[in-house]
Amino acid sequence: MTQSPNQRAQSDSVQHRQHWISVLARSSTQELESSWSSFTKKRPKLNELAYRFLRKPETGLVMVRARAGGDGQKFNLGEMSMSRCTVCMENGMVGYSYVKGRDHKHAELAAVFDALLQDETWSEQVLESVISPIALQQKTRRKDRKSKIAASKVDFFTMVRGEDE
Repeated sequence: MTQSPNQRAQSDSVQHRQHWISVLARSSTQELESSWSSFTKKRPKLNELAYRFLRKPETGLVMVRARAGGDGQKFNLGEMSMSRCTVCMENGMVGYSYVKGRDHKHAELAAVFDALLQDETWSEQVLESVISPIALQQKTRRKDRKSKIAASKVDFFTMVRGEDE
């Protein structure tokens, strides 16, 4: 089935938004706070960055589901704390966030950046100064973690002993 150009554009924009929401959710509060402070220092029109809460940050529990063996039958693994927030910028853009844990500031800043990234005026600036550096740091941390895991890998093998024949 062939997609129309409009459907492809929507699909691409959804994938871009999924990427930045993932980066924001996996970032630390310190990374977002330092990004926010450096971002606002460079912008003289801070009133354009004003926002109000549609849903103040709040914490709840979500059920984490898993699969036996990765592809087997689903089961409830347990509950996890999650915080969410919804903000509306002065220009009407709405940003959402869901982050693991109980950090309300993290949820708030992630929602604000999500709203800014949807606005054509701010999206390129936020992508360059916030999302790209954080995504690069996350990629580096994942790579380091994988190399540490690989270094401790043990290969088990069985040798045939001559006396078993």
